[in-house]
Amino acid sequence: MAPVPFKSTAAEKGKDHYDLLVIGGGSGGLGAARRAAQYGAKVAIIEETWRLGGTCVNVGCVPKKVMWHAADLREKLHQANAYGYKVTEEQTAIDWPTLKGKRDKYIERLNGIYERNVDKDGVDYITGHARFVDRNTLSVSPTYPESKAHGGADVERKYTADRIVIAVGGTPTKPTNIEGAELGFDSDGFFDLKELPKRAVVVGAGYIAVELAGIFNALGAETHLLIRRDKILKAFDPMLQDTLQKHMEHSGVKVHTKTQITKITTEVEKPDLTVPFPKTVHVDSGEPIEADVVLFAIGRHSMTYDLGIDNVGVKLQKNGDVVVDEYQTTNVDNIFAIGDVGGVELLTPVAIAAGRRLSNRIYGGVKGDKLDYTNVPTVVFSHPTIGTVGLTEPQAREKYGDDQIKVYKATFTSLYYSMMDPEDKEPTAFKLIVQGPEEKVVGLHLIGVGSDEMLQGFAVAIKMGATFKDFADTVAIHPTSAEEIVTMR
Repeated sequence: MAPVPFKSTAAEKGKDHYDLLVIGGGSGGLGAARRAAQYGAKVAIIEETWRLGGTCVNVGCVPKKVMWHAADLREKLHQANAYGYKVTEEQTAIDWPTLKGKRDKYIERLNGIYERNVDKDGVDYITGHARFVDRNTLSVSPTYPESKAHGGADVERKYTADRIVIAVGGTPTKPTNIEGAELGFDSDGFFDLKELPKRAVVVGAGYIAVELAGIFNALGAETHLLIRRDKILKAFDPMLQDTLQKHMEHSGVKVHTKTQITKITTEVEKPDLTVPFPKTVHVDSGEPIEADVVLFAIGRHSMTYDLGIDNVGVKLQKNGDVVVDEYQTTNVDNIFAIGDVGGVELLTPVAIAAGRRLSNRIYGGVKGDKLDYTNVPTVVFSHPTIGTVGLTEPQAREKYGDDQIKVYKATFTSLYYSMMDPEDKEPTAFKLIVQGPEEKVVGLHLIGVGSDEMLQGFAVAIKMGATFKDFADTVAIHPTSAEEIVTMR
């Protein structure tokens, strides 16, 4: 798409006036800001922390994937013995401090790349905490000394703009009703850990809890996963829930169902949460659990509580999410919201796509451009990995009726595990959900080795409206796990 130059008049209104102000330097905010600037708009992005990238780059998907790779490699070191290598248990031990140091340096390099990209596109980068004064004005209070801030000062400043985007993202929810909860940490704190704990308790049933529990377990920690109900991953297809939960238990994770923490105690005085230390986790069912770390992954919430929202009347949901229409517009027509703060599809690529489309429409002349939130693919970096796009089987049956839905399934063991003993093999299970006489594909759910990497191409086909016949007419690639998706009957 060739850029359509936007004729900015912001300079006529003063040096502190912009066409667009973006609150939040995460993926969505950067996507909107850079795209608008590329069209010729005068743009500033305001970030209260000392680094760009938001949750994904700093304490989310990127460092998490590094840790998943480390855990996956340790599993492969064990599996190598089945292929004739001689790898002792001692040789599989991880040097956590070395890995952490290299991982943190990699994230710092990414922060630098983001800064250079913002500068290259002509976006002003301002450090500080933004609050609405009115619908066109933000006050920015200092969060770092002027010497360390971008465009900063040691005093409060004010900026004005024709349009403002709220892209402040979310933050982990912390328990408020558990005695001793301060002895644990959330998913952000996971990346501050200086050592691998010997015993870990992870609280939560969502994908973050499942991923981090899997990492702890694969790296050799005694791992407990505490969930309030019977199953993990309640928003996912039942096949994925059941297959993963069963294998997690088989691989050594102690899953405690219908369990909640009542209190956490320790004899350690003034403990450092970045270093594992002994503590006792008391629960409402069963015996207390001895642990060295407790990680709460019980949900996330939007960071809209200190933005001066009341000063402009932007509507929020009861949980703090910003209410927007299909074009990311709030009830105040020059204020928009993108990314996790909207509470829909909390995924980095979604935030980026929504931000870019917003700027395409407003500054690039692309009429009606907006993000379609249907058939958004996502993966879970569990052990084994999950890939999913479209409706779950219960959702499809509820939407279309049982008589309109047909389900194709395949369960097998990947060829990769052919040299291994049965107890060392991971399961693979695929489900294809189709609707109507033309058998349009409305859901695809994968679990097994490589599921994360194979989903993207199939997601394109489903987004284009592929039918079961389209899948079946495609020649399989052999021998692969992915061929089962086009040979199901």
